[in-house]
Amino acid sequence: MMLNQERVFQTLKENGITFFTGVPDSYLNGFCDFILKKSGERNIIAANEGNAVGIAAGHYMATREIPLVYMQNSGIGNALNPLVSLADRNVYAIPMLLLIGWRGQGNTEPNHPQHRLQGEITPGLLEIMNINYSVLEDDSDSFSETIEYAVHYCRKNRRPFALIAPKGVMAANEKSNNADMVYPMSREEAIEIVLDNMPSDTIYSATTGRATRELFFLREKRGETKNNDFLNVGSMGHASSVALGIAMERPDKKVVALDGDGACIMHMGAMTMVSKLNVPNYLHIVLNNGAHESVGGQPSSGHCVDFTKIAEGCGYKTVGKAVSTEKELTEALENLRDCGKASFIDCRIHKGLTRKLPPIVFDHKNAIDSLINSLNK
Repeated sequence: MMLNQERVFQTLKENGITFFTGVPDSYLNGFCDFILKKSGERNIIAANEGNAVGIAAGHYMATREIPLVYMQNSGIGNALNPLVSLADRNVYAIPMLLLIGWRGQGNTEPNHPQHRLQGEITPGLLEIMNINYSVLEDDSDSFSETIEYAVHYCRKNRRPFALIAPKGVMAANEKSNNADMVYPMSREEAIEIVLDNMPSDTIYSATTGRATRELFFLREKRGETKNNDFLNVGSMGHASSVALGIAMERPDKKVVALDGDGACIMHMGAMTMVSKLNVPNYLHIVLNNGAHESVGGQPSSGHCVDFTKIAEGCGYKTVGKAVSTEKELTEALENLRDCGKASFIDCRIHKGLTRKLPPIVFDHKNAIDSLINSLNK
């Protein structure tokens, strides 16, 4: 069960909340899917949560209307700086509603330790920032009362107010598989082509979401070691930076970042690092389906931007265009594998999951120790 999203939307509208921005979250996928269909350009899917707070601030300045910023609780870290140094009552006093998915609350995610600490500290982070909050319930009447109170608080005090959404309040149990066939390859097929065309001792850093899961189960299907893999199960947007750090210290090994378009966009500044570093063993691949697939398939700007030109401007060697077929990806890997510079591939893939995979259940400490041992032989 979850709150009736049509009633949620109507309640927000009745209280003057008609502008939305943020980063989609699986705990909010019912809400995110509904406003995607209903709000058009009044819903801006942002690059990261801090970007969303800035957009929301600009919206309030231009309209005096209270905006709503949505995010997973892991995104509070990205949002913290503009919340405390822009929106705070002692600076510019910008009111906004914050809708936050509460991953890791209690024991709701026993197999995902990346959410455990974040779940524990979510209310405390808001308290430290002097942001009042309410924990939402799966009750429409209670939701209406909470929104009325929260909006009144925002307007009266010109301060943010947070709405924390536990599991099931704003999300359906099953996420939809929003498949398309815009490009022929799936993410899993693209990852396997990379595995087939890189040396067997290549180090891989796989981004948050489906890429980690698909690499994990591809290793099992192929009977290969997982000791060369870093599964970036949290810290969205940082898998490429981890890969770069490894590549700097191990020039004798090929190091591949299996990135996602949403993750790459979230911290795109990381791409500029290769402009001042000599890391010819580093290959950055964006598996670009134009969507935030692991949280419900909401669109990103991945298919709207030219990653290849951005990468070239940052100092990467590329093949001059995005690739979208097995042949093009294979040829790109052959051309860039020993090109003498850090290299980059924008690999266009279709949305949707090729097969239903179970959650990854593994010992994170053993996995990282195995990788460290492999890197320090």
